Amino acid sequence: MNLLLDIGNTNLRWVRQLGQDLGEVGAVRHGGGVPLDLLAAWESLEAPRRVLLANVGGATVARAVTRVVRALWGLDAETVEVRESCLGLRVAYADPSRLGVDRWLAMLGAQAGQGGAALIVDAGTAVTYDLLLRGGRHLGGLILPGIEVMRSALLGNTQISVGFETDPGLPLAQPWGVDTRAAVGAGGIQALGALADRLHARLAERCRQESGSEPDWDVPRILLTGGDAERLAPAIGQPIQVIPDLVLQGLARLAEGAL
Repeated sequence: MNLLLDIGNTNLRWVRQLGQDLGEVGAVRHGGGVPLDLLAAWESLEAPRRVLLANVGGATVARAVTRVVRALWGLDAETVEVRESCLGLRVAYADPSRLGVDRWLAMLGAQAGQGGAALIVDAGTAVTYDLLLRGGRHLGGLILPGIEVMRSALLGNTQISVGFETDPGLPLAQPWGVDTRAAVGAGGIQALGALADRLHARLAERCRQESGSEPDWDVPRILLTGGDAERLAPAIGQPIQVIPDLVLQGLARLAEGAL
């Protein structure tokens, strides 16, 4: 059994990998350290063969997790790093180390499914967009503030006060608001969704052009992952596939195929 860990900016997610099968995904808010409920959950696990770690949450939480892994099972966590070419995926960055490992793993996870062209949207503390052509060629991507960061930035830099402290829910019954609270709540989500639609249209045109005269050109999929995937999904006009554990799926693929 492998234990796969995904440390994000806010949450730590983990899953047990048994062969090609993944168990139930666990998740906690890490707060820069190792919460007590995480310790309680891990103490009941059987000892893993390997522990693979993907980290964008910072060195402090990574060190804390590494110490826990060593104390519980006597293992050194293996920190995953981005590679220019791996398992058929070729990243667009001239310096692959500048690409977030979570984005890289999400692309590896996307290739494990149907393959082909895809727009991968990871909606968390930040929202990232990555464009993949068939054959694993990464075109590049975009990074925006996430839903909560966008809202907090607006409220923190204006005199708008709409009472989100008592109800963090964001209304999505319609794509606009009839009061200030609804307008703020829907605005960021609609902007992020509109960008997904725009990028998908650009990627589809690129795929059509590269197909030449072939009638069956590769229509790209939109794969949506991350903690805010369900909140963002209604704002995207194109068909989407929500895959909550896409980063962990990429980590599982890497564990089996390249390490």
